[in-house]
Amino acid sequence: MKLALPKGRLLPLTSSLLRDAGLDFEGYDATSRSYRPVCAGMPQLSTKVFNEKDIPIQVAVGNYDLGICGREWVEELLAKYPSSALVKVKDLGFGYSELCMAATVDQNMRSLDDLSGYNGLISIASEYPNLAEKFALQARLRRFRVLPLWGAAEAYPPDTSQLALISRTPGQAMHTGLISITSILDSSAFLIANRLSWETKDLSPVVGRLYHTSTMRDPEKVTSAGDSPLGPRFARGKVRLALADGHQQAPTLQFLARAGITLNEDVPDSRRPGINVDGVSVKIIRPQDMPLQVANGNFDLAITGEDWLANHLTRFPSSPVRKILTLGYGTVRIVAVVSNNLPVNSPEELRSLLTNGTMERLRIASEYTDIADRYAHENRLSPYRLIPTWGASEVFLPEDADLLIENVQTGKTLAENNLKIIDTLFESSACLIGRRELADDITVEQLAKVIKPLDQALKEA
Repeated sequence: MKLALPKGRLLPLTSSLLRDAGLDFEGYDATSRSYRPVCAGMPQLSTKVFNEKDIPIQVAVGNYDLGICGREWVEELLAKYPSSALVKVKDLGFGYSELCMAATVDQNMRSLDDLSGYNGLISIASEYPNLAEKFALQARLRRFRVLPLWGAAEAYPPDTSQLALISRTPGQAMHTGLISITSILDSSAFLIANRLSWETKDLSPVVGRLYHTSTMRDPEKVTSAGDSPLGPRFARGKVRLALADGHQQAPTLQFLARAGITLNEDVPDSRRPGINVDGVSVKIIRPQDMPLQVANGNFDLAITGEDWLANHLTRFPSSPVRKILTLGYGTVRIVAVVSNNLPVNSPEELRSLLTNGTMERLRIASEYTDIADRYAHENRLSPYRLIPTWGASEVFLPEDADLLIENVQTGKTLAENNLKIIDTLFESSACLIGRRELADDITVEQLAKVIKPLDQALKEA
């Protein structure tokens, strides 16, 4: 029996539930870095820890019999693939959240009636693109488009989208300047199963314990933010600069400080900090989203990784995005990785396993799906199947994938997971990107207010 468990937000409460159910796992707690916790009392149970978004997919394709994840990710998969082999077994009664459609307080969009009567194009930003499209169709929006994101959807209205489909937890106020138009989905942690496993396997040793241990309780009410004022926002005639959130934020701010550029962290909305450069507006978004957003004209400049730029240009070779400066920090290598148990040390040896029939098909897991696709094609690693992931990709090897295209700094995490590098694709560091053609309301002189200080900081390093 195989069980997929969530990392991140749901991990502590899931760990508590398992413990109360008599399923004591070693290596599944907030301090553990293990992706393969062991259940001492149930040796026949194979368990792996995934990014929550990956779990419904892994269960649906049959790699895992059972999984625990938020209902929103189950519904996101079913919105596009309604015939997926998923069974929603049990609402586990914790990890409550709400998906809501939000707009800014200064737009004339405060109800579904306002949306249905709107004649212009409505853009919806979300990391739940399938649910966003389903909402738009059910609401009978006349014209709409969905902006698929890795996250930080709340940063996009009103400058680059009219709406954002976002998640918030009980007690969490709406993001600054946003109001909820309508609730799309109430979510909580769910126990899910693969349909074939549910029909043919005895899953009761796990399902029975979880089913009777979990207790339902009423979700807390989600706090309404009311009409909160907008923080600094993009305006015509200003350079629109995108900066990274997450682990890349600190080194980016350090580099900007070397160039004499600082952000005002006292602004209530952390996604729209002020900046000490006149004529420039800033948004904090995911670096993975930046190349496409710059290509679409939603930003004039962005600091992202060369890896994400390369992934974008692999898919869109005629994209208007260009690299302006290589900034040199946040250096990683993009590598091809296999399990130490696989007897290969190069892509050529991997290809031999495919051509001589030792491997029926190669399963390639990666966040860099377009780079991975090109790598497999150029190295003639056929037949193969791509498995998109959303972080912690090393957990997929060797049970759920054969090859991983991943970024590494020291390689320590790979060694801890019994993995080895068989090829290096390229080296990546932070870079400043922009469009080949300027927006109508932006001049070269305005862009230089950002580009020149960064270039000077590089020369002085």
